[in-house]
Amino acid sequence: MHRLSVTAFGPFGRTQTIDFDRLARAGLFLLHGPTGAGKTSILDAVCFALYGSVPGTRQSGQALRSDLADPLTPTEVVLELTVGGRRLEVTRLPEQPRPKKRGTGTTREKAQSRLREYVTDGDGREGGAGHWKALSRSHQEIGEEIGQLLGMSKEQFCQVVLLPQGDFARFLRADAEARARLLGRLFDTRRFAALEEQLATRRKAAADRVAAGDDRLLALAHRMDQAAGESADLEDPVPGRAPEAAGSGRRSGTGRTAQRAGTGAARGGTTATATAVVPGQYGREADAKAAAEAPGPGDPGFAEAVLVRAAVARSTARERYAIARLAVRSAETAEAAARARADEERERDRLQRRYAEARRRAGELAARAGERDRARERLARARAASEVAPALALRDAAWREHGTAQAAERSARSQLPPDLAGADGERLAALERELRQDLGSLTAARRAEGRAAEIRRERAGIEREARADEQTLLDATAWLADWEPAHQEHQRRIEAAQEAAARAEQLHAQLDPARQRLDAARRRDRLADEVRAADEEALRTRERAAAAHEHWLDLKDRRLRGIAAELAAGLEDGAACAVCGATEHPAPARTEAGHVDRTAEEAALDAYRRTETVRQEAERARQTLKEELAAATATAGDTPVAELARTADELHESYARERAAGAGLHAAREALSRAEREYERRRAEQQEAERRAAARTSHREALDRELASIEAELNEARGDCATVADRARRLERQVALLAEAAAAARTAEACAERLKEADAHLSDAAYRAGFDTPQAASDALLSDADWRDLQQRLDRYQAESAAVEAELADPEGIAAAALPPAEPDRARAELDAAGRRLRAAGAACAAAEERCAELDRLAAQAHADARRLAPLRVEYERVARLAALAAGTSAENERRMRLESYVLAARLEQVAAAASARLHRMSSGRYTLVHSDERAGGARRSGLGLHVVDAWTGHERDTASLSGGETFFASLALALGLADVVTDEAGGTRLDTLFIDEGFGSLDEQTLDEVLDVLDSLRERDRSVGIVSHVADLRQRIPAQLEVVKDRAGSSVRHRVQD
Repeated sequence: MHRLSVTAFGPFGRTQTIDFDRLARAGLFLLHGPTGAGKTSILDAVCFALYGSVPGTRQSGQALRSDLADPLTPTEVVLELTVGGRRLEVTRLPEQPRPKKRGTGTTREKAQSRLREYVTDGDGREGGAGHWKALSRSHQEIGEEIGQLLGMSKEQFCQVVLLPQGDFARFLRADAEARARLLGRLFDTRRFAALEEQLATRRKAAADRVAAGDDRLLALAHRMDQAAGESADLEDPVPGRAPEAAGSGRRSGTGRTAQRAGTGAARGGTTATATAVVPGQYGREADAKAAAEAPGPGDPGFAEAVLVRAAVARSTARERYAIARLAVRSAETAEAAARARADEERERDRLQRRYAEARRRAGELAARAGERDRARERLARARAASEVAPALALRDAAWREHGTAQAAERSARSQLPPDLAGADGERLAALERELRQDLGSLTAARRAEGRAAEIRRERAGIEREARADEQTLLDATAWLADWEPAHQEHQRRIEAAQEAAARAEQLHAQLDPARQRLDAARRRDRLADEVRAADEEALRTRERAAAAHEHWLDLKDRRLRGIAAELAAGLEDGAACAVCGATEHPAPARTEAGHVDRTAEEAALDAYRRTETVRQEAERARQTLKEELAAATATAGDTPVAELARTADELHESYARERAAGAGLHAAREALSRAEREYERRRAEQQEAERRAAARTSHREALDRELASIEAELNEARGDCATVADRARRLERQVALLAEAAAAARTAEACAERLKEADAHLSDAAYRAGFDTPQAASDALLSDADWRDLQQRLDRYQAESAAVEAELADPEGIAAAALPPAEPDRARAELDAAGRRLRAAGAACAAAEERCAELDRLAAQAHADARRLAPLRVEYERVARLAALAAGTSAENERRMRLESYVLAARLEQVAAAASARLHRMSSGRYTLVHSDERAGGARRSGLGLHVVDAWTGHERDTASLSGGETFFASLALALGLADVVTDEAGGTRLDTLFIDEGFGSLDEQTLDEVLDVLDSLRERDRSVGIVSHVADLRQRIPAQLEVVKDRAGSSVRHRVQD
C-alpha cells in the first residue's frame, strides 16, 4: 500500500492522508493513539476500499459516516496500492445521506466506486512519466478485479493482513470444531464439505429409493391379498404385517420403511431365506408367530417372502377358478331345460287366446249385419246420382254466368245519359261510331297545340339565358378587375411558407436530443426511486437469509445433540449397533422433548437455500438498476425534469408553429395555380357570353312568328273547351261508355239462352238415372270424403269376416282350445330362477378368472419390482459406506475425522510448521507447535488438534497450558505462519504490508525484544509491519510511528518518521 486518504469516515471528520511509503521505509512502524481515536478505523478504511465493506457489524453507510463531518462533505475512502505488478487507485463512497439541492431535508446518495490504474507513458521504463487511466465504475467489476489480483476473500484478508486482536489467541485454545470453522473460511474447503453433503444426500436418496421399492412390494402384497379375496383359506399374514393388520389390508409404520431399509443394508447385504406360511398348517398362534418372524419392509428377505406369498395365492385362485367353471356348465344345462318349458307354455297360451278372440269377433260381426246392408244401399244410390252430376254442374255454371251478365249490363247503362238508358244494343253501337269519327279529326290540332307549348318553353329558356349571360358578364368583369392584387398576395404567401419550412427543419434537429435528455431524466428519477427500493429489498433479503441460516444451524446443532436417540430408534435386539457394533442394547438413548428430526433440519436447509436464492436475485436486480441509473444520469446530467420538459415543450411549440406555417407551402402553390386557372376561365366566359347575346336576337324573332300562326288554328279546334286536349278527353270518355254498354247488352242476351239449354239437359239426365226430379238426384250425391268413408267401412267388414273365418278353421287353434289352460307365468318364474343361478355362477367364474389374471399381473409386477430393487440395495450399501467414512461416523474411520477436517489437518500441519520457525526464535528455542490428530473423546471431532512442545521438559502439552505472554507470542507466531500459508494458497500473491493488532503489554522486556526482532526480520521478505498498540515502551523502540490524535472536531493523523 502506498497511500490512504479518508474523508468523513468514522472518527475522522476532515480529510486525513496516510503515507504508507514513508512508514514502510523503516520496515516496522507503530500505529498508536488513545482509545477511541480511530486506530482500528484506519484498518476498516483499508478493508472498505478493497472490498466495499468493513469487518464486523458496521456495514451501513450511516455507521461508516462521521458524525463530526460537515453535511456537505461526502464520506470517501481512497487507497493507492500496488498488487500483481499493477499500481491501482480505488475510490469508494458508501451509500449516505446528503442535503437536498432544492428545499430542506436529506436524500439518500447512492454508493459509488471508481478504479484507476497508473499507466507509464513512452517506452514504459521505471520512473518514467505516466497518467491515471480509468478502468471501471461498477461495484461488481471492481470487486472481481481486486479479488482476482489479491487472490483472497475479505475474511482471508482480515485474518492474514489485518491480524485482529485476540482472534489467534482464541484459535490457539479452540477445539477442533472452532478451528475447522476458521480454517474453512481461510482455505475455502467448501468443496469438500459439499462432497460430504452430496454423499449424505445420495445416501438418503438411495435409502429413499430402497424404501420406496419395499413400499411398492408391500403395497403389491396388500393388493394381492385384496385380489385373492376368499381364495385364502386361512388368515395367512402378509410378510412384515401382524395378523390383525392382514384382515384390514392396511399398513402400520410406513415411516419406518427408510429406517429399516438402512438397517437391512447395514447388516452386510446378506439375503435371508423367506419361509412361506402354508395354508391350513397352523392355527391362530402359529399365524401370529409366523407374522412376527416374517421379514418386513427394509429387510433383505422381504422381496422373496412377497414372491412366495404371491405363488401360494395364485395356486389357490386357479383351483377356485376350475370349480367355478364346473358350476357354470351345470347351471347352463338347467337353464336350457327351463327355457324350453317356458317357450312351450307361452305358445299354447297364445293359441288358446287367439281362438277365443276369433269366436268373440264372429259374434260381433253377426250383430252388425243390418248396418252393413244399409250402407250398401246408400252407396248404390250415390253411384246412380254420380251419372247426373255433370248436368247439375253445367246448369249451376250457366245460372251463375247469367246473373253476372245482368249485373254488368245494369252497371254499364247507369253511366249513360238518361235519354240513352233504355236504348237497345244496335242504337248504342251506331252512336259509338259517330263519336269516333269526331275524335279522329282532332289529331292534327293536338300536334299543333304541342308545338305551341314547345315554342313558349323555348322562348322562356332564351330569356333565362339572357339574364344568366348578363350576370356572368358582370361577375367576370368585377373579378378580372381584382386579379393583379390577388396574384401578388399568392406570391407573398408562397415565400413566407418556404421560410417557415426551413426554420422547422432547424428546430426539428434540436427537438430529438431534447426529448432524449428528457426521457433519460425521467428514467433517472424513476430508477433512483427503484434503486432505493431495491437497496431496502436487498437489505431485507439479506436479513431473512441470515435469519434462515441461523435457524438452520440451530436446528442442525439441536439434531446433532439428540442424534444418539435418533440412532437408538433403529436398534433391534440381536442386531449390531451401527455405532459401536454391540448386539445388546441395555440402555438406548431416548428422544427428548423438542428433538429435531432430519425432516425439520432439511426443511430449514431448503428454506435457507430459498431465501439465499431470493437474496442473490435481489442483489442482481439491484445492480442492474444501478447500472441503468448510471446510464440515464450520463445522458440527462443533473438537470431537473421540469426544466428539461419546459425546454422540450418550448422547442416543440416552436417547431409545431413553424411546421404548420411551412405546411401551407403546397396549399399556397395550389391556390396560385387555381387562381390562374380561374382567371383563364373568367376570360373565356366573358367572351362566350358576348357571342351568345348576339345570336339570341334573331332566334327570338323567328319563334314569335311561328307561334302567331299556330294560335289561329287552335282557336277554331278547341270549340267551347279550354284546350284541344280537353275536348279530345271528353269525346274519348263518351266513346268508352257507349262501347261498354253495347257489349254488356250482347253478353246478357247470350247467357239467358245458355241457361235455358242447361235446364232442359238436366231434366233429361235425372229421368234416365231413375230419379223423379233433378233435386232428388242432387240429394243422393256424396262428397269424396263421405264416399271413401262408407267404402272403407264395407271393406273393413268384409276383411274382418274373412279373417275370423280363417282363424276359426285353423287346426292348431282347435287343438289348443281342447287342452287344459296354459301356465306361462309359472314357467317364466322357473326360467328366471334358472337364469339367476346361471348368472351367479358366471359372475363367480368371471371373478375367479379376473382374480387369477390380477394375481398373475401383480405377481409379474412384484417379480419386476424385486429385480429392479436388487441393484438399488447394492448401490445404497456402497453409498452409505462412503458417506459414513466422509462424515466420520463409520467404524472404519478410526479417528472419526470428517473429509473436510482431513483436508484442513494438512493445512494446519503446514501452518504449525511455518509458525514453529518464528515461535522457536521468540521463545529462545524453548517452544515449537505441532499438529495432533489423536482421537478426541466422546462425540467430538478429531484431526485438528494443536500442541506445543516444550524443549526444556521434552514433553508435548496442550496450548491451553501456556501463560499469558507465552500465549501472545505463540498466537503471533501462529498468525504469521498462517499468513505465509494463505499467501502461498492464494497463488503466491505478494503481501508487502501487515498490521498486527495484538496485546504486546503482556510481554516482559526480553521477550518483547525477541518478538520485535522476529517482526523486524520480516523485512527480509520485503514486508512492512504495522503494530497497533498502546504500550508506551514501543514508542521508544520503534522510530517510525503513525499517531492518531483525538479531538472534538474529529480525529487526525500525524506521521513521525525519521527521513
